[in-house]
Amino acid sequence: MTAPMTAPTRALRGRVLTFIGDPATEGDKACRYLEDGLVLIGGGKILDVGDARDLLPRLTSQVLVEGYPGDLILPGFIDAHIHFPQTQVIASYGAQLMDWLERYALVEEQRFADPEHAAEVAAFFLDELARNGTTTAAVYGTVHAQAAEAFFQESQRRNTRMIAGKVLMDRNAPDALTDTAQSGYDDSKALIAKWHGTGRQLYAVTPRFAITSTEAQLEAAGALLKEHPDCYLQTHLSENRREIETVHELFPWAESYTQVYERFGLLGPRSLFGHCIHLSSGERRLLSDSGSVAVFCPTSNLFIGSGLFDLAEAHDPAHPLRAAIATDVGGGTSYSMLRTLGEGYKVLQLQDQNLPALMGFYWLTLGNARALGLDDRIGSLEPGREADIVVLDARATPAMAHRAARIETLAEELFLLMTLGDDRAVRATYIAGEKVAAHG
Repeated sequence: MTAPMTAPTRALRGRVLTFIGDPATEGDKACRYLEDGLVLIGGGKILDVGDARDLLPRLTSQVLVEGYPGDLILPGFIDAHIHFPQTQVIASYGAQLMDWLERYALVEEQRFADPEHAAEVAAFFLDELARNGTTTAAVYGTVHAQAAEAFFQESQRRNTRMIAGKVLMDRNAPDALTDTAQSGYDDSKALIAKWHGTGRQLYAVTPRFAITSTEAQLEAAGALLKEHPDCYLQTHLSENRREIETVHELFPWAESYTQVYERFGLLGPRSLFGHCIHLSSGERRLLSDSGSVAVFCPTSNLFIGSGLFDLAEAHDPAHPLRAAIATDVGGGTSYSMLRTLGEGYKVLQLQDQNLPALMGFYWLTLGNARALGLDDRIGSLEPGREADIVVLDARATPAMAHRAARIETLAEELFLLMTLGDDRAVRATYIAGEKVAAHG
């Protein structure tokens, strides 16, 4: 794990953990752990990773060595599905999906016609992600092109690697939140030209879900993907039974919800489908055969009462699904990927399934990077990767420290973090090698 030394400017010293494979198939061999490790950083990239005793003698006095004795140094967390305009409707009481959207989310999103408001919220949102150790996310905007513009501007200023897009909605939404098939296409195309591949910004074509897009708009979304095959597609799929019934009413020719998206060319290895709870076997086959990604959003699914994601079905060897995990703020109830793992564990327990700690932390890092097709850039601590890093303290609270006194293995420590951990467990977050958040 060695690369040529090219002027490191910073080194992080602590207990280094990174994944090189999937624990589900490779067990303990899927991770690399250094009890006293050093991560060398320069030019926003990881230059080398190894034992501190081997690398320290090679450093000059100009290199800033930041020590985190006892803490864990990992790749930054990746959130595969989150809504930046919903920061002020998180924790809104008492509604299931369709009512929640109408009463809260769609009302709030109308405020993003104001670019200054969008910019203010984008700054808060990116601060909050960093505070929770999240360094990359797949982000939904609103229907307003100016809100997407504000988000990309703020992300570019911070040098964060983000995937985002303007939402497409040309029906079944308030007038103030609707575009047209043509205007949505034109706005998206202009945003792609300006932002996709600019710095660390990436674009996702973003129809909210089939209910709020006409066939003409879904066809336009498919056209955008054909014209820009390196862009992403993000939308929602089979989150709620009433939602599914409405899709069947709007698209009577379709055998399933998933087939609606298939008809318009929206399935594929860069397509991210939030929730995927109530899938038929035929729908799982369509998603599997196309390499599409099912995104598990446990805190949202529990809070809105949508249902339980079936990971065992996703791992069916006959039709395996690529799966990611996400917060889905603001239906989701925490920006913390640690809290997301903890709730995901409970969702699976209710179905007699398990989420081992190694599998969970693989998912937050290399697993989600692979799902996004970005594992050549983020998700692991390897030379040449972008230096997005989180430092975790498993003794961050009195209760955690009390429990940690009896912990004997790394797996137990990771399970403690995913069960009791939250933003308080994040000692520091680094974006492209620069410290952007620190606690304690």
